[in-house]
Amino acid sequence: MHWDIPGQSQRPQNLSAFHGRFDDFSTILPASVTGFKAAAAPPPPEEEEEADEEETEDLGHADTYAEYKPSKSNIGISHPDIVVETNTLSSVPPPDITYTLSIPDRTVSSGLLSALQLEAIIYACQQHEVILQNGQRAGFLIGDGAGVGKGRTVAGIILESFLKGRKRALWFSVSNDLKYDAERDLRDIDAPNIPVFALNKIKYGDMATSEGVLFATYSALIGESQAGGQHRTRLKQILDWCKPNFDGVIVFDECHKAKNATSTKMGKAVLDLQNKLPRARVVYASATGASEPKNMIYMSRLGIWGQGTPFKTFDDFLHAIEKRGVGAMEIVAMDMKVSGMYIARQLSFSGVSFRIEEITLDEQFKLVYNKAARLVRETQTATLGLASRKSLWGQFWSSHQRFFKYLCIAAKVRRLVEIAYTELQQGKCIVIGLQSTGEARTREVLDENDGHLDRFVSAVVLNLRLLGKIAELGKELPLNTLDELIDRFGGPEKVSEMTGRKGRVVRRPDSSVRYETRAEQGLSIDHVNIREKERFMTGEKLIAIISEAASSGISLQADKRVQNRRRRVHMTLELPWSADRAIQQFGRTHRSNQVTAPEYIFLISELAGERRFASIVAKRLESLGALTHGDRRATESRDLSQYNFENKYGTKALDKITKAILRQIDNKVPPPKGYPGGDIMFFRGNCFPVSYIFVFKKCMQTDWLSFIPYIPDCSITKFLNRILGMEVHHQNSLFQYFTDNFDYLINKDKKEGKYDMGILGECVSEINVISVDRGMPWEEACSKAEKLTGDYEGFYLSNKLRGNQPCVLLAEQGRGRNFILYKPNIGKQAHPENLDNLLLRYYKVTPDEAKDFWESQFVFSFTNCTHANWKGKCKMIEQGQECFLGMRLRQYHMLCGALLRVWKRVLVLCSRVTYYYRSWCKQAFICLFISPKDENNIYVFVSGIKIPENCVSRVRTELLRMDEEVKKARREREKLANEKHMQQEMLAKMI
Repeated sequence: MHWDIPGQSQRPQNLSAFHGRFDDFSTILPASVTGFKAAAAPPPPEEEEEADEEETEDLGHADTYAEYKPSKSNIGISHPDIVVETNTLSSVPPPDITYTLSIPDRTVSSGLLSALQLEAIIYACQQHEVILQNGQRAGFLIGDGAGVGKGRTVAGIILESFLKGRKRALWFSVSNDLKYDAERDLRDIDAPNIPVFALNKIKYGDMATSEGVLFATYSALIGESQAGGQHRTRLKQILDWCKPNFDGVIVFDECHKAKNATSTKMGKAVLDLQNKLPRARVVYASATGASEPKNMIYMSRLGIWGQGTPFKTFDDFLHAIEKRGVGAMEIVAMDMKVSGMYIARQLSFSGVSFRIEEITLDEQFKLVYNKAARLVRETQTATLGLASRKSLWGQFWSSHQRFFKYLCIAAKVRRLVEIAYTELQQGKCIVIGLQSTGEARTREVLDENDGHLDRFVSAVVLNLRLLGKIAELGKELPLNTLDELIDRFGGPEKVSEMTGRKGRVVRRPDSSVRYETRAEQGLSIDHVNIREKERFMTGEKLIAIISEAASSGISLQADKRVQNRRRRVHMTLELPWSADRAIQQFGRTHRSNQVTAPEYIFLISELAGERRFASIVAKRLESLGALTHGDRRATESRDLSQYNFENKYGTKALDKITKAILRQIDNKVPPPKGYPGGDIMFFRGNCFPVSYIFVFKKCMQTDWLSFIPYIPDCSITKFLNRILGMEVHHQNSLFQYFTDNFDYLINKDKKEGKYDMGILGECVSEINVISVDRGMPWEEACSKAEKLTGDYEGFYLSNKLRGNQPCVLLAEQGRGRNFILYKPNIGKQAHPENLDNLLLRYYKVTPDEAKDFWESQFVFSFTNCTHANWKGKCKMIEQGQECFLGMRLRQYHMLCGALLRVWKRVLVLCSRVTYYYRSWCKQAFICLFISPKDENNIYVFVSGIKIPENCVSRVRTELLRMDEEVKKARREREKLANEKHMQQEMLAKMI
C-alpha cells in the first residue's frame, strides 16, 4: 500500500480545525534534519545553534484518547458513560469474532452487561479456546481503568463458564472485603445462584463446597497451617478443590499486585498455580498490569514468550522491550489487541473538574520544619559509624520518610477543613484521600499507658524516638492527621472512615479524649468499612475519608441507584509520584452510572516540588477530558513522559547534580537563580545536605569534599523521599536544580535524535511507503497571521541572507516571552523562541513583504534540501547519497501489522545491513500523522517499525519466508490432528 500526500493543491484549506495534527509533522523526523536555511558560507556558531533549535524534535509521547465503541461486536446496549481508549490502541482493530455467547438474552437486552463489557467477555472466552504450543490454555488481559466495570466483566466471564458446564472458578483479589463486591457483581448480572465462598473462612482441612466461586486474596496463596495435615498450605487446598484437569476460570483481579513474581513468595505462588492448572481459563484484570514490561512476568498465559515465540524466556522479552523503550511497549500492547488477548478502555473524565489549592507555609511552620530537619541530620551524623548495620539504616530511612510525610500533610489540614465546609454548604459531599493512617504510633502510646489514652497523639513522635531529642521538638509537632480531621468534622458520627486501622482516638461530649475500637456491635472489623460505605452512599454521613490500602475496589461515585447523589468533591492531601496511581485513586469517585461527575481538589504545599507533580496529574486528567478552573494555556503541552523522573534521565540528572555539588564535574546547567549568596553559596550550602541524602560507603569526615569517589546508595525514589528531610530553602533549590538538569538532558537527546518518543497510529499488515509533507503553504500562514494581534506577532525576515534571500517565518505569542515559530518548509517549529533571540536575528515585516520569500522557499523545499538552497548544490547528492535536510516532502518505509512475532528477526536483519544500527534502533518506532483521507477530514494514522531504505528488499524476503514457515507449521499441526482423530475413530469402532 502506498499513501502519498500531494502538494499544496490538494491540501485542506481550513487546517485550523485540526490543530496539533499537521503541526506535529516535525515529530517524525531524525534530528539530523534541519530547517530551511540559506547561507553563502558555512554558518557561524549562532546559525548552527539556530539550526538545532529549528529542527529539534518535540518527541515526547503525548497521551491522547479516542472515544471507544466496540468495532466487531454488535450485541448489547451502549455503556452508560463515555469510555475512551488511547489513540495507539484505537487505531488497531481487534480480531474477528468467532465465539458464540451463551449468556441469556434477557441479561443482554436489559443492559445488565453493557456492549463494551459483553465485547470483553466474548474476546476473553474466544482467547480461552486457544491452546499455546507449551500445552497451556491461552489467557486474557483486561486492562480497563477504574470505573469502567471490570467487576461485572469478570462476573460475566464466570457466568459464561458456568453456563458451559464448568461449575468451579477461582477469584483472587487484594482484599477480603471485595468478596462482597464479587457477590454484588454476580447479582447485578442476574447470576445470584452462583455462590461465592471466602477462602479465609474455610478451615485448612475443610473443602465441603463443591460448586461456586472460591474467593481469596493473594496473601492467602502463601498461607500455611501450623497444625499440618492433608491441606498444610492454602495452595495445596486450592489445587485439591480444583481437582485434576481443571478447566474453569481463574481470575487474577488487580493482578499487578503479583508483580516481581520471581522474587516474592506471593508472585511465585501465582506462577505455580498457573503451571499446575494448565487448562484453566486465566483472566488477568488490572488497569496498570501492562504499563511496565517487568510487571508482566506473572502473565505467562499470554504466550508472548516461551515455546513457539520469538522470546525463549521472559528475560529475553524484557531485555528486548526495555532496550527499545516506550515505543516498544506500545507495539506490544497493539500486538496483544490485534491478537485478541488484550483490551483496555478508560472512563472519560468529561464533566470532571479539578483545581489546585496551594497552601502557603507560614513562618512558624517553616521554623518547626527546619528545626526537625536539622535534628534528623544530627542524628544521622551521630550514627554514621554504624553504616554497616543495614537494619539500622532501614529503620532510619523508613522513620525519616514517615515523619516528614506526616509533617507535610499536617500543614494542609486547616485549609482542607475550611474548603470542605464551604463545599458542604453548596450541597456537595466530601471524599478525602489519605495514603496512611498513623495507627502504629497510636497503638504504641496505648501500650506505654496500659491501654489508657487521654490526649490526641502526634503521628510523627514515634519517628523521632529513633532520632532523640524529643523533649524540645515534640510539643510543637502536629497531631495525627486522620484523628484531627475526624475531630474537626464533628467526630465519627459525621464521618465515614474507610481505612485499615482497628481503632481511633475520639473526643467525648465532655471534651475528654479516649481511644475506642472501630468495630461495632454485631459486626466484625472486616465489615466496618462496608457499613461505613453504606452510610455515606445513603447520605447518613456526608464526609468520607479513605486510605489507599483500604479503598481498592470501593465505589463512592454519585451512583444513580443510591440516595446520596450529591456531587462528590474528592480532596487529596498527598499526591503519589505516579500520575497513573493518582488516576487510580480518583477512580473511587469517578465511575460508571453516576449522576454527576466529581470535582477534584489537589492541596499542595511549596515543599519538594509538589506543584510540579500536581501539574502532571492535572495534565493527565485534561487529556482524559477533565476541565480545569485555571488557565487553559498552562496545559498546552501534553508531554507527560518528561515529568516521569523514574527513568534513565532522572538517574543521569541525579548523578550530574551530585557530582556538580561535590565539585567533581563542571556542569553546563547553572544553579537556580535567586539563591542567597549566588552560585558559590548554592554549591557550598548544598554540599552538606547532598551528603545527607546519600549514604556514602566512605566514612564521612568534617571535610565534606573528601568523599571522592563517592558510591551513593540512592535511587530516584529515595531521592524524592529523602529530599523532604532538608530545610525548606535547601530542598526547594536542590529540587529545582535536579529538574533543570532533567529537562536539559531530555532536550539534548531530542536535538540528537536519541529521545524515545513512543508511537501512535494504525497498523497495516505490510510494508507501507509513506510520503509526508510537513510544510505550511502561504494561504495557511496568511490565515493564521490575520488572527494575530500582539505587538511582536507576525512575519519576520532574517537579518542575514541565506543564499540570495533571507529566511522567513511567522511568530505567534506563546507563554511569557516565548514565541511559537512557523516556517514554510517545516511548519511549526518544535521549540519556542525567546523574544530577545528572535529580535536579535530577525526583523518584523508586513505580509506583503514576506509573501514572495515564503512562497519561494515553500516551493523550493518540496524536493530540495537546505544545502541546495544555501550553496546551489549538495555534496551528499553528488556522492549518490540521500539528503533530506530541510525538505518538505519525506518518504518512509513502515513495517506495520502484528509486529511482535517478526520484531526480533527484523531488528537482527537490519542491524546486519545498516551501519548506523544504534541510531536507527532508537528511531525505529515513530508516529506519522497523515493528511485527511476523505471529505469528512478523518485522519489516517500509521505506525510501526521504520525500515531503512537499504533494508527494505531483505525485510520483504524475510517476511515471505517467515510466512511460509507459519503456513508449513499449521499444515503439520492439522495433519497430526487429523491422524489423531482418525486413530480415535478407529479405536471407537473397535470398541
